[in-house]
Amino acid sequence: MKYDLNLMPIFLTLMDERNVTRAAARLGITQPALSNALNRLRDTLRDPLFIRERYGMKPTQMAEDLAPVIRAALASIDDVILGQQNFDPALATRLFTIAPNSYVEFVLMPAIVCRLREHAAGIKLRLIPFGNDVIETGAMSGTTDIVLGRIVDPPDNLIVQHLMDDGLACVVRADHPEIGDNISKDQYEQLKHVNVLPPGRMRAGLFQALEQNNLKREVAVSVTHFLAVPEMIAVTDYCSTLPSLICRNLARDPRLKVLAAPVDLGTFPVEIAWHVRYRHDPAHRWLRALIGEVAKYL
Repeated sequence: MKYDLNLMPIFLTLMDERNVTRAAARLGITQPALSNALNRLRDTLRDPLFIRERYGMKPTQMAEDLAPVIRAALASIDDVILGQQNFDPALATRLFTIAPNSYVEFVLMPAIVCRLREHAAGIKLRLIPFGNDVIETGAMSGTTDIVLGRIVDPPDNLIVQHLMDDGLACVVRADHPEIGDNISKDQYEQLKHVNVLPPGRMRAGLFQALEQNNLKREVAVSVTHFLAVPEMIAVTDYCSTLPSLICRNLARDPRLKVLAAPVDLGTFPVEIAWHVRYRHDPAHRWLRALIGEVAKYL
């Protein structure tokens, strides 16, 4: 029996998403094109593969059995083909899809883009959100090349490596009437605070650090991105507790001042993850090495 290998990534994306609309969006194809591909798969395999339900699509037992086999087979094919390709970054033209959390997008991605411009101008990046769950990024199916952030409970087909660590500091407005060159525990607890909601795993880490140090915080405003914080802080007497590398950027704003936290809140890890199918891909390995070098010198 002949199999169309082009249908296999579509099958795996449907396994991840359980939704035709989301799967088509991730693959960059139309819903009718995806439905047509699914019908071809059903005809070839003589199984419905997915049963439509109220809130999505449920895989059949055959689909559940096939998914790990197809993932392993595609990874093996990639290992053989990609492992024998030469890669010259100066001549390469390729699009990489990367899922950074909002912290990495603010702190790390500008330096990565700058390095690519200098050494691999033909490589383009497409950034997609990485919020609370690595499964939502498309990394499991390999449609996303790299995930950057805090990787918790990764699936077996993801390779995860430690990239860097960062700490936490505080930022207030430069002419704050109550805060000088440092902030005490009592002052910290008396102030109102601006809190950043995403990314979810790091949010939990900050709450845990505060709890472990018996440090209380009254949150007056919760925002959805680090970029909203400086504007909030500049026009209020509020305080915000942020990663140290973000605070280093905000220290350039004359309206703001960065202070050490009143207690040592520890550090948090930043990690890089990729699908096993890319482990021997020369271009992928080069990009991972470049990201590691950038992170090392932040």
